Amino acid sequence: MKTQISSIFVAGLTTTLMLSNPSNANTTSQSFDNNFLISQATNRGGEELIVNGTEPFWSITISRKGIVYSTPESRQNFPYVTPIAASGRPADLVRVYRLRASNNVTSTLVIRKGSCSDGMSDIKYPYSAVYISGNRVLEGCARAK
Repeated sequence: MKTQISSIFVAGLTTTLMLSNPSNANTTSQSFDNNFLISQATNRGGEELIVNGTEPFWSITISRKGIVYSTPESRQNFPYVTPIAASGRPADLVRVYRLRASNNVTSTLVIRKGSCSDGMSDIKYPYSAVYISGNRVLEGCARAK
């Protein structure tokens, strides 16, 4: 079920990106996870990101040292993984992090370039984010650290 939700979300996101600007679509791409059009992203030089969400409050900090998911009640550490990007798109447009916890449960973090508001302040963030863990889907905003 978890894999289906993640796969359906990534497929929908990829399709939306390709249809929004078909002239940039790459017709020869690598396959990843059930033939969805995703290819390995290029090295981003160790860029660090902070992702925040409200209602409920949560955050994710991404650095080469690791990826940390936090809520006011808990904290979960993941090893750093190189993000993947939508095929035929700039590496900075969409980043997908496949996170595997020590108990082998996989979560997915999708960060997409585009203006985002956290709904609680007037701050505009350069990225929007979706975090999927089990049957839970959280939305938020992201910025460079």
